[in-house]
Amino acid sequence: MRAMILAAGLGTRLLPLTENRPKALVEINGRTLLEITLARLRGSGIRDVIINVHHFAGMILDYLENNKNFGMNIVVSPEEVLLDTGGGLKQAAYFFLEHSIDREEPFLLHNVDVLSTIDLPRIVQFHTEHQALATLAVQERKSSRHLLFQEDSELCGRRIGQDSTTELVRPSQRVQPLAFCGIHVISPRFLTMMNEEGAFSIITSYLRLAGAGEKILGFRADEYHWRDLGTPESVAQAAEDLQQSVTPT
Repeated sequence: MRAMILAAGLGTRLLPLTENRPKALVEINGRTLLEITLARLRGSGIRDVIINVHHFAGMILDYLENNKNFGMNIVVSPEEVLLDTGGGLKQAAYFFLEHSIDREEPFLLHNVDVLSTIDLPRIVQFHTEHQALATLAVQERKSSRHLLFQEDSELCGRRIGQDSTTELVRPSQRVQPLAFCGIHVISPRFLTMMNEEGAFSIITSYLRLAGAGEKILGFRADEYHWRDLGTPESVAQAAEDLQQSVTPT
């Protein structure tokens, strides 16, 4: 199985920690966010990884070389301009299409700035058993942006903004608002269905395809620890979590 780590963002919310380095190289107790994410993937049996880079890209290349790619097969996908999650994956699609022995084998997409104990093999199993096009790890928690799911766990819309503007892409009498965790399992055929161009959010593709009847599912991850590492305060809290063994090392 292969994976992609999304690590190209500017990390502006992490300032001043990202004044002289990319967010992927921000450290928690002496370990970078990139190392922690790679260790999570390696612990799930994944050895082939592509990482998109932009901000301080050279530092990430040097870091990987100095650490001998942490014993993994790693490819870097440089972005001259930021392509967002959807555009970044679309540029890296060749990694999953041209070099895959099994075109049906799903792959993982993981944000570099999230820390969790979410069971990655379990979400992959859920995705495979339900024959989904994409499966998103989600939780019931407070967020300024919620995805909306039907009772059968299928994506049907989203709710964003302070006024909770709701967008439904398929008719649903009852919806469950859930917050996305930045971890996806995706079937390769999804890559050929992304008709958006340039820089775009992958959520845009998910909503369009869900509206067309494709199976985009939510995997309930409420039982797992999860933290967004988007601010210096959250990084400090994550360091405390790791010391208390709340999150994986």
